[in-house]
Amino acid sequence: MSCQRHINLRMRATMTKPQESAAEIDTSARAAAMGLFSKASLKELQSAFSTFWPNQSFRELKPAEMGLVMLRGQMGGDGAAFNLGEATVSKAVIELADGTRGYGQCLGRNLEKARLAAVFDALWQQFPDMVEQHVLAPVRKTVELAQQTQAAQTAATKVDFFTLVRGED
Repeated sequence: MSCQRHINLRMRATMTKPQESAAEIDTSARAAAMGLFSKASLKELQSAFSTFWPNQSFRELKPAEMGLVMLRGQMGGDGAAFNLGEATVSKAVIELADGTRGYGQCLGRNLEKARLAAVFDALWQQFPDMVEQHVLAPVRKTVELAQQTQAAQTAATKVDFFTLVRGED
């Protein structure tokens, strides 16, 4: 009987949907913030840092460095993956005085931008509302404006093809 009870409990445990934990929600929000830090310009990050956190100290756990990542694409009906090429990335890892670690990564060879992205990642973990207001909101507006501009430029080149039908056919 105890064996049957164990099986039933196991079945119930696998059939119930696991609840989303707070850590998973924070992880996705942090990933979104890190994505925006990488899309920000160096000038935006430097301006926010010098204005709102001028005395913030940190130490580099892993100094900013450049490297390569392989870009992969998919093509065809089955979505077969292929190597498109390599891209240069910069990355850094920092630690604030209280032990909070920040990770920064961006496309290109801008080591200072990667370092500041890491600093803002750590600051976001401590002061998410302040970083959202002073860093992420302006960057989000800039990114959305750039996307709208690109969409408008693309739409301007749209060509509508149509077929004329002759009346005698």
